[in-house]
Amino acid sequence: MRIATRVQFTMAGLLAFSVTLARAAEPSPEAPIREAYAITIRQLAGSGARPVAAPWQPPNRDKLMSRSLAALFARDELFQTESGDMGHVGADPFLSGQDGEIKNLKVTVSEKPANGKALVTAAFRSFGQPISVRFRMVEENGAWKIDDIVNRVDGKDYPIRAELSQPYECGSFMKKPCKR
Repeated sequence: MRIATRVQFTMAGLLAFSVTLARAAEPSPEAPIREAYAITIRQLAGSGARPVAAPWQPPNRDKLMSRSLAALFARDELFQTESGDMGHVGADPFLSGQDGEIKNLKVTVSEKPANGKALVTAAFRSFGQPISVRFRMVEENGAWKIDDIVNRVDGKDYPIRAELSQPYECGSFMKKPCKR
């Protein structure tokens, strides 16, 4: 009987330990944002002969973004390739501008996770100006992913998902070839 009790206590202890480890290993919604800004900072610093891909470009977008947002960025990139024109993304959504710098970056969870969604805010200074970018996060396959990027300019919100969802003049994805 004593052996069975010891085995039960040992098993209960191991179970509690593994649950604690599993909870500690759960990703936080701000982790992809921190990774995206680490990429952006490397990109801004320049990488010499090997340029650093932006967070919304391969291979980063599939790792950092929800499937639906990654597909919208991929479609915009395809339009640019096929048409030779600029797509719907006219600025770096992580910088909230065409260029910038990242000083004093603070990444915080603005709305705690609930029902697989969360809101994360990145605040930093760029060329002396305060910048705040909000990220709508979604949990996909057990990992937090960026589902939208919201820049605020002159008091108005500009969600990147809405910009990328606008129609295009042409593109193979529309069965309407672009003329170059």
